This record gives sequence, C-alpha cells and structure tokens, in this order.
Amino acid sequence: MPEPRRSTIDAGEVERFSALAAEWWNPNGKFRPLHKFNPVRLSYIRDQVATRFGRDPRAARPFEGLRILDIGCGGGLLCEPMARLGAEVVGADASRTNIEVAKLHAAESNVSVDYRATTAEDLADAGETFDVILNMEVVEHVADIDLFVAKCGQMVRPGGIMFVATINRTLKALGLAIIGAEYVLRWLPRGTHQFGKLVRPEELEKALRDAGLTIIDRTGVTYNPLADRWSRSKDLDVNYMVLAEKGSV
Repeated sequence: MPEPRRSTIDAGEVERFSALAAEWWNPNGKFRPLHKFNPVRLSYIRDQVATRFGRDPRAARPFEGLRILDIGCGGGLLCEPMARLGAEVVGADASRTNIEVAKLHAAESNVSVDYRATTAEDLADAGETFDVILNMEVVEHVADIDLFVAKCGQMVRPGGIMFVATINRTLKALGLAIIGAEYVLRWLPRGTHQFGKLVRPEELEKALRDAGLTIIDRTGVTYNPLADRWSRSKDLDVNYMVLAEKGSV
C-alpha cells in the first residue's frame, strides 16, 4: 500500500477559524488585534517588495506585474491591499467559509482577488509559482511546519521572496500573546494560539533554508499599549517577521 499523503492541515485549527469567519472585516470584533497589526505588516511588505523589485513605494500601483500568494489568507485582510497596489493576487485558505467571506467582501469592495479554498501542497503540486508569498500568522497553525514551508518555498520563483510572520515560543510570548491577549485582555478567543505550536526564529529559519531560501531580513514587532499601536522593533521575543529569498537561476 502507498504511504498516506502528508498534510499541512490541522483540522481543529481550520474549524476554529471557520467559526469566526463572519468577524474578519469587523475592526472592533474578534480580529481587532489583527486590524491594529495590519498597518505595520503592510508597510513592511510594501517597502521590502519595492526594494527587492526596484519599485517606487509611493507610486499608485507599485506592484503592477507581480504575482502574489497570500497563503492562509483568512478573510483577505492582506489580499485586498496587495491587489490595490497593482499585484495579481491569489488568496488561499483551507477554510471554505473564510474564502466565501473573502470573496463577498472583495466583490463589495470592487477588488479583484483570485480566492481559492485549497492548501499549500495542492498549489505547489499543481505547479503554481509566485514572485512574492505572504505567509503571515500561519505557521503556528499548521500540522507539519517543515512540509508547509517546503511547499511554500517550492512556489517562490527564482529571485522571488517570501515573508513569514509568527510568534516566538518564549515565556514572554506565553505571558503576552496567550495569557495576556486571550485570557486577561480577551483580545482573541481562548485557544487561538497553543504554546507548543509557536515557532522559534531558529526553527523557522532552518525550515526556510531547507526549502532552498536565504534569510535576508528579520524584524520584531512590538505593541505600545499607551499609543495602542504596533511598530517594528529589534525585539523578536514575541511577534516577529522573517524575509527570505530564492536565488536567481
């Protein structure tokens, strides 16, 4: 008998986020922290893509001609801004409910995004390739991180880049991102993050290197409660982002 096909999908995680799907675009709802977090993610993506591909970040559509995948796109909070910047965007998520919410919002907003209820392995096995892959707040929710990163890396075109954002597995992250955010402040539903599934930077970077990518930048992201604002930081102890590229052939 052939071996069962490995999967990146954690069914429990898909079910958890599907149950929250109606909340994706409510800035004061259960995804409020993500809405607050979005500006710092978007500015980092815009600046790095512009630098790597020689674009003017102040142009109206600086991503024109670039093909971008947002894997684990949820309701499309990153897909729509990428499309508005001129990119051809594919938004993929294992939750059909999330994809239906994303499609509806894009239609209402008159934004063109190719949304698909699918997985990283199915996209990679179909031969899909992209200039940029956004892998944001996803790796801590998958069943097989090495397989997931490998399949995503397979889809990065030569000279292309992949962004990965996640949460470090530290006691500081346990206190702030899980106990503080989920149980004390109730910013997120309890159980959104499981400590054992959080990913240390060295673990993530090894998976990226094994996938044929080179680390070219890393940054922490910290929250200022007085300003109610997220900003980039040298502190990788809780939230952090890594940027990796695939060499040109």
